[in-house]
Amino acid sequence: MDANYTLTREHLPKNYIYPPPTGGSVVSDNRLALDFSYELDFWGKNRARLQAAVSQRDAADADAQAARNLLARAIVRSYLNLQNAFAQREVLQRVLSQRAEVVDLTRGRKAAGLDTEVEVKQAESSLAAGRVELTRNETTIAQLRNQVAALAGAGPVRGQALAPVALTAPGGVIPASVPLELLGHRPDVTAARWRAIAARHGIEAAKAEFYPNINLVAFAGFEALGTGRLLDAGSRAAGIGPAITLPIFHGGELNANLAGRRADADLAVSDYNQTVLDAVQQTADAIDALRLLGREQAEQRQAREAIDAAYDLAVRRYRAGLGWATICRC
Repeated sequence: MDANYTLTREHLPKNYIYPPPTGGSVVSDNRLALDFSYELDFWGKNRARLQAAVSQRDAADADAQAARNLLARAIVRSYLNLQNAFAQREVLQRVLSQRAEVVDLTRGRKAAGLDTEVEVKQAESSLAAGRVELTRNETTIAQLRNQVAALAGAGPVRGQALAPVALTAPGGVIPASVPLELLGHRPDVTAARWRAIAARHGIEAAKAEFYPNINLVAFAGFEALGTGRLLDAGSRAAGIGPAITLPIFHGGELNANLAGRRADADLAVSDYNQTVLDAVQQTADAIDALRLLGREQAEQRQAREAIDAAYDLAVRRYRAGLGWATICRC
């Protein structure tokens, strides 16, 4: 519905429906009316457009959720990297303490005539290298703190408050597989599915364009020659009737539009299929990684225990004057 007012200066012909003196004069044609128009959706065009718009809205909502999930994963990943850097700092500090102990032992052995200045310098060089590694680690920690704070939408001060915490491996039974129905709830898969559905509705709307467009039109208001009597009761006017538009000369345009909608649908379906395949691969990779994580942790514990035993044995032999002290831990 629209409200319209038009004022047209018009020269009326003498030989028309208006008698003299109106005929042959210049008058003001005034019209003040409410115009109504309602499209009768016999072919489902508007319904298909509405369904396509709703599907696009749902796809946008799913995209927003996918973006939130992506941000959450980025925060968790950065936080875990920060905790890993904290753990590395603890190891580096312990190694640095051990290397300082070796320096003291080497200096004592040199004073006892068991080592030379060469061994002392080697031990001091190893200690200096450890300090460099620790400094690099501190730089990494500072950068990761700032990264976590930035991803969380906070300032650097928030990142400085992050401290080391003891992290434990997640428990529970690792599933051998994940049903595809469950993967269908992923936001990225949901968004791709809604876009494919919207594209199918777009095809339906494009097909309906080939049929006649039928509108119910009406108006009510005032019409008068001149402005003095525009709002008089005798100037009231109203009308109602159908308006039919036949797309006779738009066949090429409509065919091109339908072909474009079909191409969009094919692309949307292809994107959906690829999104599902990517989700399956990512889930399978994650399950395999979790399954192998326990074995990797056990092997790392065994390697760490062997290194600790080798270091303790090397220090005891070195103190007893039976061998060189080689610090290989890092």
